[in-house]
Amino acid sequence: MENNAVPQQFRKFEIPGRVTFATGGGSLPKINITTGRSTAEIYLHGAHVTGFRINGEPPLLFMSAKSRFAPGQPIRGGVPVCFPWFGRRGGGGVHGFARITQWELVATATHGDGVTLRFRLPQTAASKAWPPFSVEFAVTVTEQLTMELTAQNESADKNMEIENCLHTYFAIGDIRHVSIAGLRSAPFDDFADGADGARKVENDPALRITKETNRVYPDTTGTVEIHDENLKRTIRVEKFNSHSTVVWNPWTTQKMPDDFDPAEYRQMVCVETGNVKQNKISLPPGKTAALKVVLESKKY
Repeated sequence: MENNAVPQQFRKFEIPGRVTFATGGGSLPKINITTGRSTAEIYLHGAHVTGFRINGEPPLLFMSAKSRFAPGQPIRGGVPVCFPWFGRRGGGGVHGFARITQWELVATATHGDGVTLRFRLPQTAASKAWPPFSVEFAVTVTEQLTMELTAQNESADKNMEIENCLHTYFAIGDIRHVSIAGLRSAPFDDFADGADGARKVENDPALRITKETNRVYPDTTGTVEIHDENLKRTIRVEKFNSHSTVVWNPWTTQKMPDDFDPAEYRQMVCVETGNVKQNKISLPPGKTAALKVVLESKKY
Protein backbone atom coordinates (compact mmCIF):
# COMPACT_ATOMS: atom_id res chain seq x y z
CA MET A 1 0.00 0.00 0.00
CA GLU A 2 1.83 3.08 -1.19
CA ASN A 3 1.13 6.38 0.52
CA ASN A 4 -1.24 7.51 -2.20
CA ALA A 5 -3.19 4.26 -1.77
CA VAL A 6 -3.71 4.66 1.99
CA PRO A 7 -7.47 4.54 2.73
CA GLN A 8 -8.80 7.90 3.77
CA GLN A 9 -9.76 6.73 7.28
CA PHE A 10 -6.10 5.93 8.03
CA ARG A 11 -4.50 9.14 6.73
CA LYS A 12 -5.17 11.10 9.91
CA PHE A 13 -3.15 8.54 11.89
CA GLU A 14 0.00 8.81 9.80
CA ILE A 15 3.04 10.48 11.34
CA PRO A 16 5.69 11.15 8.69
CA GLY A 17 8.82 9.13 9.31
CA ARG A 18 7.22 7.41 12.32
CA VAL A 19 3.88 5.78 11.48
CA THR A 20 3.04 4.58 7.97
CA PHE A 21 0.57 2.12 6.46
CA ALA A 22 1.32 -0.76 4.13
CA THR A 23 -0.30 -3.81 2.61
CA GLY A 24 0.72 -6.81 4.66
CA GLY A 25 0.28 -10.55 4.26
CA GLY A 26 -2.99 -11.58 2.66
CA SER A 27 -3.50 -7.92 1.64
CA LEU A 28 -4.37 -7.08 5.26
CA PRO A 29 -3.59 -3.52 6.40
CA LYS A 30 -0.37 -3.25 8.39
CA ILE A 31 1.16 -0.38 10.35
CA ASN A 32 4.91 0.23 10.30
CA ILE A 33 6.47 2.11 13.23
CA THR A 34 9.94 3.66 13.21
CA THR A 35 11.87 5.23 16.08
CA GLY A 36 15.50 6.25 16.35
CA ARG A 37 16.31 2.97 18.11
CA SER A 38 13.82 0.45 16.79
CA THR A 39 11.14 -0.64 14.32
CA ALA A 40 7.84 -2.47 14.77
CA GLU A 41 4.83 -3.62 12.78
CA ILE A 42 1.23 -4.15 13.81
CA TYR A 43 -1.74 -5.56 11.92
CA LEU A 44 -5.23 -4.21 12.52
CA HIS A 45 -6.29 -7.86 12.29
CA GLY A 46 -6.16 -8.89 15.93
CA ALA A 47 -4.32 -5.67 16.86
CA HIS A 48 -1.50 -8.11 16.33
CA VAL A 49 2.10 -7.01 16.88
CA THR A 50 4.05 -9.04 14.33
CA GLY A 51 7.44 -7.40 14.61
CA PHE A 52 9.75 -5.52 16.97
CA ARG A 53 13.44 -5.04 16.45
CA ILE A 54 16.17 -2.95 18.03
CA ASN A 55 18.34 -1.46 15.30
CA GLY A 56 21.29 -3.73 14.55
CA GLU A 57 19.89 -6.68 16.53
CA PRO A 58 17.93 -9.81 15.51
CA PRO A 59 14.11 -9.60 15.71
CA LEU A 60 12.67 -9.97 19.20
CA LEU A 61 9.51 -11.70 17.98
CA PHE A 62 9.19 -14.98 16.09
CA MET A 63 6.85 -15.24 13.10
CA SER A 64 6.04 -18.54 11.41
CA ALA A 65 6.91 -18.61 7.72
CA LYS A 66 3.63 -20.48 7.21
CA SER A 67 1.38 -18.06 9.09
CA ARG A 68 -2.00 -17.38 7.56
CA PHE A 69 -3.01 -13.77 7.03
CA ALA A 70 -6.73 -14.09 6.45
CA PRO A 71 -9.97 -12.76 7.95
CA GLY A 72 -11.27 -15.07 10.64
CA GLN A 73 -7.91 -16.81 11.03
CA PRO A 74 -5.27 -16.18 13.71
CA ILE A 75 -1.80 -14.97 12.82
CA ARG A 76 0.90 -17.43 13.92
CA GLY A 77 3.65 -15.70 15.85
CA GLY A 78 4.23 -12.21 17.21
CA VAL A 79 1.86 -11.31 20.03
CA PRO A 80 -1.66 -12.73 19.72
CA VAL A 81 -4.15 -11.02 22.05
CA CYS A 82 -6.06 -13.79 23.83
CA PHE A 83 -9.38 -12.41 25.12
CA PRO A 84 -11.92 -12.95 26.64
CA TRP A 85 -10.88 -16.56 27.23
CA PHE A 86 -7.69 -18.61 27.02
CA GLY A 87 -7.38 -22.07 25.54
CA ARG A 88 -10.30 -24.03 24.20
CA ARG A 89 -13.91 -23.16 24.86
CA GLY A 90 -16.79 -25.29 23.66
CA GLY A 91 -18.21 -23.82 20.44
CA GLY A 92 -16.15 -20.66 20.77
CA GLY A 93 -12.79 -21.47 19.22
CA VAL A 94 -9.35 -21.21 20.81
CA HIS A 95 -8.07 -18.19 22.77
CA GLY A 96 -11.13 -15.99 22.24
CA PHE A 97 -12.33 -13.76 19.43
CA ALA A 98 -10.07 -10.72 19.90
CA ARG A 99 -7.18 -12.22 17.91
CA ILE A 100 -9.33 -12.89 14.83
CA THR A 101 -11.18 -9.54 14.80
CA GLN A 102 -10.08 -6.42 12.94
CA TRP A 103 -9.57 -3.75 15.60
CA GLU A 104 -10.11 -0.02 15.19
CA LEU A 105 -7.10 2.29 15.37
CA VAL A 106 -8.14 5.25 17.50
CA ALA A 107 -4.94 7.27 18.07
CA THR A 108 -1.25 7.59 17.26
CA ALA A 109 1.14 9.87 19.10
CA THR A 110 4.84 10.55 19.54
CA HIS A 111 6.60 11.32 22.82
CA GLY A 112 10.26 12.07 22.47
CA ASP A 113 11.65 9.28 20.32
CA GLY A 114 8.77 6.90 21.17
CA VAL A 115 5.49 6.14 19.42
CA THR A 116 2.22 5.00 20.99
CA LEU A 117 -0.73 3.51 19.11
CA ARG A 118 -4.14 2.85 20.63
CA PHE A 119 -6.62 0.30 19.34
CA ARG A 120 -10.22 -0.51 20.26
CA LEU A 121 -12.05 -3.81 19.90
CA PRO A 122 -15.27 -3.21 17.92
CA GLN A 123 -18.47 -3.60 19.91
CA THR A 124 -19.72 -6.03 17.27
CA ALA A 125 -16.95 -8.53 18.14
CA ALA A 126 -18.81 -10.00 21.13
CA SER A 127 -22.00 -12.02 21.04
CA LYS A 128 -25.08 -11.21 23.09
CA ALA A 129 -23.95 -13.89 25.54
CA TRP A 130 -21.53 -11.32 26.99
CA PRO A 131 -22.40 -8.30 29.11
CA PRO A 132 -21.58 -4.99 27.40
CA PHE A 133 -17.88 -4.21 27.67
CA SER A 134 -15.10 -2.21 26.03
CA VAL A 135 -11.50 -3.20 25.33
CA GLU A 136 -8.53 -1.03 24.39
CA PHE A 137 -4.98 -2.04 23.51
CA ALA A 138 -2.05 0.38 23.69
CA VAL A 139 1.32 -0.38 22.10
CA THR A 140 4.32 1.83 22.83
CA VAL A 141 7.50 1.45 20.80
CA THR A 142 10.82 2.79 22.11
CA GLU A 143 13.95 0.75 22.80
CA GLN A 144 11.39 -1.38 24.64
CA LEU A 145 8.07 -2.83 23.50
CA THR A 146 5.26 -2.03 25.94
CA MET A 147 1.74 -3.44 25.54
CA GLU A 148 -1.30 -2.80 27.73
CA LEU A 149 -4.70 -4.47 27.34
CA THR A 150 -7.53 -2.79 29.25
CA ALA A 151 -11.05 -4.22 29.57
CA GLN A 152 -14.01 -2.50 31.19
CA ASN A 153 -17.27 -4.12 32.24
CA GLU A 154 -19.95 -1.68 31.10
CA SER A 155 -22.85 -3.69 32.47
CA ALA A 156 -24.99 -2.01 35.12
CA ASP A 157 -25.57 -5.17 37.15
CA LYS A 158 -23.64 -8.20 35.87
CA ASN A 159 -20.15 -9.45 36.66
CA MET A 160 -18.03 -10.47 33.68
CA GLU A 161 -15.63 -13.41 33.88
CA ILE A 162 -12.63 -13.01 31.60
CA GLU A 163 -9.21 -14.43 30.89
CA ASN A 164 -6.56 -12.28 29.21
CA CYS A 165 -3.16 -13.17 27.84
CA LEU A 166 -0.50 -11.60 25.64
CA HIS A 167 0.70 -14.82 23.97
CA THR A 168 4.18 -13.64 23.01
CA TYR A 169 6.34 -15.71 20.64
CA PHE A 170 10.03 -14.87 21.11
CA ALA A 171 12.65 -15.41 18.43
CA ILE A 172 15.64 -17.40 19.66
CA GLY A 173 18.82 -18.83 18.15
CA ASP A 174 18.17 -22.46 19.10
CA ILE A 175 15.81 -23.82 21.78
CA ARG A 176 18.55 -26.23 22.91
CA HIS A 177 20.68 -23.28 23.99
CA VAL A 178 18.08 -21.24 25.86
CA SER A 179 17.30 -21.03 29.57
CA ILE A 180 14.39 -19.29 31.30
CA ALA A 181 14.91 -17.74 34.73
CA GLY A 182 12.44 -16.38 37.27
CA LEU A 183 10.20 -19.41 37.83
CA ARG A 184 12.23 -21.47 40.31
CA SER A 185 10.14 -23.06 43.10
CA ALA A 186 6.95 -22.00 41.33
CA PRO A 187 4.19 -24.64 41.07
CA PHE A 188 2.89 -25.17 37.54
CA ASP A 189 0.27 -27.17 35.70
CA ASP A 190 1.89 -29.36 33.06
CA PHE A 191 -0.51 -29.60 30.11
CA ALA A 192 2.05 -31.55 28.09
CA ASP A 193 1.53 -34.32 30.68
CA GLY A 194 -2.22 -34.67 30.20
CA ALA A 195 -5.15 -32.47 29.23
CA ASP A 196 -5.99 -31.70 32.87
CA GLY A 197 -2.53 -30.37 33.68
CA ALA A 198 -0.58 -32.36 36.27
CA ARG A 199 0.56 -30.10 39.14
CA LYS A 200 4.35 -30.00 39.51
CA VAL A 201 7.03 -27.69 40.90
CA GLU A 202 9.97 -26.12 39.09
CA ASN A 203 13.11 -26.92 41.13
CA ASP A 204 15.88 -26.03 38.69
CA PRO A 205 17.43 -22.55 38.93
CA ALA A 206 16.57 -22.04 35.24
CA LEU A 207 14.20 -23.91 32.96
CA ARG A 208 15.74 -25.59 29.93
CA ILE A 209 13.33 -26.90 27.34
CA THR A 210 14.22 -30.38 26.09
CA LYS A 211 10.79 -31.68 25.08
CA GLU A 212 7.21 -30.57 24.41
CA THR A 213 6.46 -27.91 27.01
CA ASN A 214 3.07 -26.45 27.88
CA ARG A 215 3.12 -25.02 31.39
CA VAL A 216 0.80 -22.63 33.18
CA TYR A 217 2.37 -21.11 36.28
CA PRO A 218 -0.48 -19.70 38.42
CA ASP A 219 0.02 -16.98 41.00
CA THR A 220 3.28 -15.76 39.45
CA THR A 221 3.81 -12.03 39.16
CA GLY A 222 7.57 -11.67 38.84
CA THR A 223 9.77 -10.80 35.89
CA VAL A 224 10.97 -13.66 33.68
CA GLU A 225 14.20 -13.63 31.69
CA ILE A 226 15.08 -15.65 28.58
CA HIS A 227 18.82 -16.22 28.24
CA ASP A 228 19.82 -17.01 24.66
CA GLU A 229 23.35 -18.42 24.39
CA ASN A 230 23.42 -18.40 20.57
CA LEU A 231 22.18 -14.83 20.06
CA LYS A 232 24.04 -13.72 23.20
CA ARG A 233 21.17 -11.72 24.59
CA THR A 234 18.76 -11.70 27.52
CA ILE A 235 15.09 -10.95 26.90
CA ARG A 236 13.37 -9.45 29.93
CA VAL A 237 9.61 -9.94 30.37
CA GLU A 238 8.33 -7.53 33.04
CA LYS A 239 4.67 -8.03 33.98
CA PHE A 240 2.05 -5.83 35.60
CA ASN A 241 -1.37 -7.00 36.84
CA SER A 242 -0.50 -10.48 35.58
CA HIS A 243 -0.90 -13.47 37.90
CA SER A 244 -0.21 -16.23 35.36
CA THR A 245 2.85 -17.06 33.28
CA VAL A 246 2.63 -19.54 30.41
CA VAL A 247 5.68 -21.24 28.85
CA TRP A 248 5.13 -23.14 25.60
CA ASN A 249 7.11 -24.89 22.90
CA PRO A 250 5.48 -27.65 20.80
CA TRP A 251 8.77 -29.50 20.18
CA THR A 252 8.29 -32.23 17.55
CA THR A 253 5.50 -34.06 19.38
CA GLN A 254 2.56 -31.66 19.67
CA LYS A 255 0.25 -31.83 16.68
CA MET A 256 0.15 -28.37 15.15
CA PRO A 257 -1.98 -26.72 12.43
CA ASP A 258 -0.42 -26.29 9.00
CA ASP A 259 0.37 -22.63 9.72
CA PHE A 260 3.46 -23.77 11.66
CA ASP A 261 6.42 -25.60 10.14
CA PRO A 262 7.39 -28.49 12.49
CA ALA A 263 11.06 -27.47 12.21
CA GLU A 264 10.29 -23.97 13.56
CA TYR A 265 10.10 -25.20 17.15
CA ARG A 266 13.86 -24.64 17.37
CA GLN A 267 13.58 -20.90 16.67
CA MET A 268 10.80 -19.96 19.11
CA VAL A 269 9.61 -20.06 22.67
CA CYS A 270 6.46 -18.51 24.12
CA VAL A 271 6.59 -16.80 27.50
CA GLU A 272 3.10 -15.43 27.98
CA THR A 273 1.74 -12.78 30.31
CA GLY A 274 -1.83 -13.03 31.54
CA ASN A 275 -4.54 -14.10 33.94
CA VAL A 276 -5.75 -17.56 32.98
CA LYS A 277 -7.22 -20.75 34.45
CA GLN A 278 -7.43 -20.31 38.24
CA ASN A 279 -6.35 -16.67 37.86
CA LYS A 280 -9.27 -15.69 35.63
CA ILE A 281 -10.81 -12.33 36.52
CA SER A 282 -14.31 -11.67 37.80
CA LEU A 283 -14.88 -8.06 36.75
CA PRO A 284 -17.69 -6.23 38.61
CA PRO A 285 -19.94 -3.72 36.81
CA GLY A 286 -18.10 -0.53 35.92
CA LYS A 287 -14.67 -1.88 36.83
CA THR A 288 -11.60 -2.27 34.61
CA ALA A 289 -8.76 -4.77 34.35
CA ALA A 290 -5.47 -3.64 32.81
CA LEU A 291 -2.82 -6.18 31.79
CA LYS A 292 0.62 -4.80 30.92
CA VAL A 293 3.97 -6.18 29.81
CA VAL A 294 7.27 -4.46 29.04
CA LEU A 295 9.72 -6.35 26.81
CA GLU A 296 13.36 -5.49 26.30
CA SER A 297 16.54 -7.22 25.24
CA LYS A 298 20.14 -6.78 26.36
CA LYS A 299 23.17 -8.08 24.51
CA TYR A 300 25.95 -9.78 26.48
